[in-house]
Amino acid sequence: MPELVHLRLSELNNRIQTVIKHSFDALTFWVIADITNHTFRAQKNYHYFDLIEKDPHSSDIIAKISGNAWGKGALRIEHFERVTGQPFTNNINVLVNVSVTFHPVYGLQLNLHDIDSNFTLGVLAQQRQATLDRLVAENPGFISKTGDQYITRNNQLDLPVVIQKIAVITSRNSAGGEDFKHTLESNSYGYRFFIDYYYTEVQGEINAEQFLGKIIEVFNSGIPYDVLVITRGGGAQTDFLIFDNYYIGRAIAKYPIPVITGIGHQRNETIADLMAHTQTKTPTKAAEFILAHNKAFEEKILLFQKNILIKTQQLFSVHFQSLSRHTSTVVNQSRNFISGYRESLVHINQVTINTSRSILFKHRSALVEMASRLSTRPKIILQNLSGDIRNTMGNLSTFKSQYLKNQRGYLGHYASVINMMSPANILKKGFAIVKVKGVVTSDPEKIKVGDDVDVILSGTEIKTRVRQKNKYDGSDFNL
Repeated sequence: MPELVHLRLSELNNRIQTVIKHSFDALTFWVIADITNHTFRAQKNYHYFDLIEKDPHSSDIIAKISGNAWGKGALRIEHFERVTGQPFTNNINVLVNVSVTFHPVYGLQLNLHDIDSNFTLGVLAQQRQATLDRLVAENPGFISKTGDQYITRNNQLDLPVVIQKIAVITSRNSAGGEDFKHTLESNSYGYRFFIDYYYTEVQGEINAEQFLGKIIEVFNSGIPYDVLVITRGGGAQTDFLIFDNYYIGRAIAKYPIPVITGIGHQRNETIADLMAHTQTKTPTKAAEFILAHNKAFEEKILLFQKNILIKTQQLFSVHFQSLSRHTSTVVNQSRNFISGYRESLVHINQVTINTSRSILFKHRSALVEMASRLSTRPKIILQNLSGDIRNTMGNLSTFKSQYLKNQRGYLGHYASVINMMSPANILKKGFAIVKVKGVVTSDPEKIKVGDDVDVILSGTEIKTRVRQKNKYDGSDFNL
């Protein structure tokens, strides 16, 4: 068996290195790729990472190669981070200038020489604009665009005249949230606020669903908040991608109470900023906006109070002058009236005195005359009445005997008549008294055939029974 021709691995790798160096020596390429598996050794200022390309339709990895950066490349990465505010880290899409190298031990690698800051910013801007266009196209009822301005249902709401009850969505350990709280609670105006905190992660697109859930939780609480405040501290641009999320932007645009953002992004506006009622650059600025809003209301009230006081003083001054004029007029007119009627009053007073004296004199004479008549008239009346009494007593003595005699005659006559009509005399004349069941009756209807009847005659009582009852015309007693 012939001996096989073979190479040591190092010899093969050296040949590969020679070929690659010959083919790619002094050549660089601008490559678009995503960063993954990034590590950084701060002591040496070395970056190690993989560059990958994904299928745009399935997100499957269709190309992958290792990369590194040191020296000038590491310095360009630092420049990239300062310009974009974006850390050089996993899951960002970049445009990098690289050269191809092969090392017998470390294999095929790309050495990074430069990175295009504008490319990364442009990709983020394109994604952001696509989301904005989708928001306008799919939500015509509460999102529209006029020129460069986005009109939403939320930013058309009126702020309450005073903001006191506040819901805040922030991260639990956020320095920005603490700045917001401190600024409100330590305000120099003495304003008091009622703040409820809803904690969640406020960075990274992967936390968008949790963040949206907190927005919905504030709505479902049923608490009548004046505003919803969204805060977070500063950070890299990709840390703010959660605020460019379509569903969060839509929720803010249609939220029924004003939303104030203070998410610590100095360079650009996020979609959340554009959809909200009021955007501020930092949590502290958000708190200062609320204080300024309340202070403006207080100043309006104080100005209104001041205007009322001034108007009151002006009205008082005008009416006081008018009142003074009227007082002077009344005093002068009163004096004129008193002066004019003084002589008339003196005359009336004199006439009244004279007339009173005349009337009193006349009545005095009448009273004297009446007193004279009253002193003599009773004597005459008493004398006349005494004579009448004596005459009456004489008449009573004369007519008394005659009156009594006449009355005795009348009594005798009535006694004879009564004696004549007594039952005893009537029975002696042949009449009878009939009793039925012990009761005297003269009604024949009460006597029935077969009844026992008592017949009372003069000196005799007969008990009998009725055998027959006939009508009688009374002809035996006709006179």
